[in-house]
Amino acid sequence: MANRLATATSPYLRQHADNPVEWWEWCDEAFAEAARRDVPVLLSVGYAACHWCHVMAHETFDDAALAAQMNDGFVCIKVDREERPDIDAIYMNATIAMTGQGGWPMTCFLTPEGEPFFCGTYYPPALRNGQPGFGEVLAAIGETWTQRRDEIDRVAGQVRDHLAQTASGLPDAQLLVDGDLARAAVAALIADEDPIHGGLGRAPKFPPSSSMLALLRHDERTGSPEAREVVERAAEAMARGGIYDQLAGGFARYAVDEAWVVPHFEKMLYDNALLLRCYVQLARTEGAAQSLATRVCEQTVAFLDEALGTDGGFASSLDADTEGVEGATYVWTPAELVDVLGEDDGAWAATVFGVTAQGTFEEGASTLQLAQLPDDAEKFGRVVAALRAARDERPQPTRDDKVVTVWNALTITALVEAGIGLRRPEWVARAAWCADELVGRHIVDGELRRASLGGVVGEPRGMLDDHAALSTALLSLYAATGENRWRTAALDLLDRAIDVFADPAEPGSWFDAPDGGGLIVRPRDPADGATPSGSSLMAEALVLASMLAEPDVAGRYGDLAAQTLGRAAILLDRAPRAAGHWLTVVEGWLGGPTHVTASSEEMLALARDAAPSYAVVTAAGDTGFSADQPAGTVLVCRGTTCSLPLEDPDEVRRELRQFRPL
Repeated sequence: MANRLATATSPYLRQHADNPVEWWEWCDEAFAEAARRDVPVLLSVGYAACHWCHVMAHETFDDAALAAQMNDGFVCIKVDREERPDIDAIYMNATIAMTGQGGWPMTCFLTPEGEPFFCGTYYPPALRNGQPGFGEVLAAIGETWTQRRDEIDRVAGQVRDHLAQTASGLPDAQLLVDGDLARAAVAALIADEDPIHGGLGRAPKFPPSSSMLALLRHDERTGSPEAREVVERAAEAMARGGIYDQLAGGFARYAVDEAWVVPHFEKMLYDNALLLRCYVQLARTEGAAQSLATRVCEQTVAFLDEALGTDGGFASSLDADTEGVEGATYVWTPAELVDVLGEDDGAWAATVFGVTAQGTFEEGASTLQLAQLPDDAEKFGRVVAALRAARDERPQPTRDDKVVTVWNALTITALVEAGIGLRRPEWVARAAWCADELVGRHIVDGELRRASLGGVVGEPRGMLDDHAALSTALLSLYAATGENRWRTAALDLLDRAIDVFADPAEPGSWFDAPDGGGLIVRPRDPADGATPSGSSLMAEALVLASMLAEPDVAGRYGDLAAQTLGRAAILLDRAPRAAGHWLTVVEGWLGGPTHVTASSEEMLALARDAAPSYAVVTAAGDTGFSADQPAGTVLVCRGTTCSLPLEDPDEVRRELRQFRPL
């Protein structure tokens, strides 16, 4: 018999609907039930593509005896971290504070008031490798609850105080967000490069997408070949590595090794959206990286459509596992290549893709890398098509069909930039389709919601990152198409975000979640992680609005943008790896902000090709700007200073080169 999760709008929660555990979704009624029964709350947080979440679900939550122990002694709540990032953020902070590390599945024990007193991550069903079994943990928690409640109250109070401190805003470091600060942050990122394998830091290796885009913008603004070369090395290493799907496109979430060979096989929408923005910038410029970057852009867009496209937007992720085995869909042995391709082509493919008898993964299998650049393009295309067809016959990983607002918004922005940058108008049209779906489905009675499933919108309200990223996406569409409806919707969302998330006590500081959610603290974390923080996304949206809103309100957005960026100074100074998106926005801010208007199709195309990536390029008149600009000219405005109308293409290029060094 299914439990309460059977009707959830989260595929992750539905995966637990047949557990014998009497799961609740997060709600006031669950905590009231815990108070009535005088038992702790057992909170389990995970997400659909998480490998160890599946392991714990099958080993522990499907176990009848363990489920009975959970049901008897606790009120059990299951949360999808992608649907409720506010809940996840609070209790992940508690888990890290208590254990020194975090991860998913996350397992927390709470008082009926929601205060955590014991936290961990994955627990095996029985004692394993020195780690206690879950039954032992449950028994110990239950005994402490009944026998030593004062101890629980003391720990819960300490953790509550710690969480309140971590939810405070960034301190004012009395630092200027200027060229010196940006250069120092860039230098720190460059110094953190892995010069052998590319990328930043050591294993596990995550694609440093936000930092890559920031480095590219720094090169555009200042002429820093060192910054660009770091990006080029990382981009090539990832695109040729096992982290990238050499047959169908799309990046996995991270590599477990330094050389990008073995991925953690889950594929996330947000990673591919953020990386698309990076690769399109490389594809727009001449050089050795251009051809590979262009191919990655084309394959990534195809991956988004073919693997993650749904009727209501783009799905969240593909699972790491296939029928409980991680990576089973993707890895190959030399014999399997020969079975599909024959002796000659199979041996050739093994050399090109780095498939060896010893294997690079488990049990003699290998991930596919582009170990050697193919010497025969026609053969390579034929081999890829044959292997892709054979792989499609294998069991496939499951997909989380949940449409998350912020991740779809990041995808819209990436598709617009790729469509404009590579002259693929159909990609801009695809972005507009997704935007229509979000605006039409996810805004309910003027309130933005976090996610939908199968066209049915969920109850959780939109967070700061949802509002900010969607505002940026819609403003990008407005700049690309000249359709005023996108600007109207964007500024409505941005104004609502200012009303709901701004901290009135600290101008430029933002809460991540709406107020009134019944949480023990109101979460706030301005640091960029796997995705940009809500605060840095808000800075990006405000900078765009300061250029694209009507003049009578643009100044307000500009002032808020300056205040918000000022709050990031301490992050840029002390932890630039946690400020990649902040630095991306700062580079554009220091470069202007730059707004270019063109009053003919020919000049618009020229301006889009010649302008730096951080510039906003619009058609004069159609978008309400420079309506009296002479026909066939380009106007370049940087901050509050504008050029004369330029009609000679060489003059336009020269003017734009002031912002984009050769």
